Amino acid sequence: MPKKPRRPLEPGPPPRQRPLLDEVDAVLVRELTVDARLSNAALAQRAGIAESTCSARVRSLVRRGVIRGFTTVLDPAGLGAPVRAMVAVRLSGHDMAQVDAFGEQVSQLPGVLEVWNVSGADDFVVQIACGSPDELRDFVLTHLSSRSGVVHVQTSLIFRSHRGRGVPIG
Repeated sequence: MPKKPRRPLEPGPPPRQRPLLDEVDAVLVRELTVDARLSNAALAQRAGIAESTCSARVRSLVRRGVIRGFTTVLDPAGLGAPVRAMVAVRLSGHDMAQVDAFGEQVSQLPGVLEVWNVSGADDFVVQIACGSPDELRDFVLTHLSSRSGVVHVQTSLIFRSHRGRGVPIG
């Protein structure tokens, strides 16, 4: 039986140039990375600028896409989900619609913290938080390995994590 020809992947967006930040913007971004709840007054003081200037600068960083949002970082263990894992998933094909659908659908499942479409031997890495090893096994078997188009799944438990310093700024 002849193989169905694969539809070529469309080229992705062109590489974006890293936005250039002046010294003040770099201070604002660094400080907000450490504590996004800083008041405008405290942030302005740390950057050595007026509060009105600080507010305008932060709005500009958001508008330019340098700051994509402000969020609360939750501890899964504190919410009853102490078991965390990274699950590598390999798909049978690389049809754009299949790849996009997998990422969108899996990201909506309860317990999924993040889904990355990656290069290399695997197509996705899924970060999961759940209540027990049995829940993790059931999640992987029910929602990942039995999914149509999935040919390989490898689960790695996360023992401990360390938060990085983020993107180099300035």
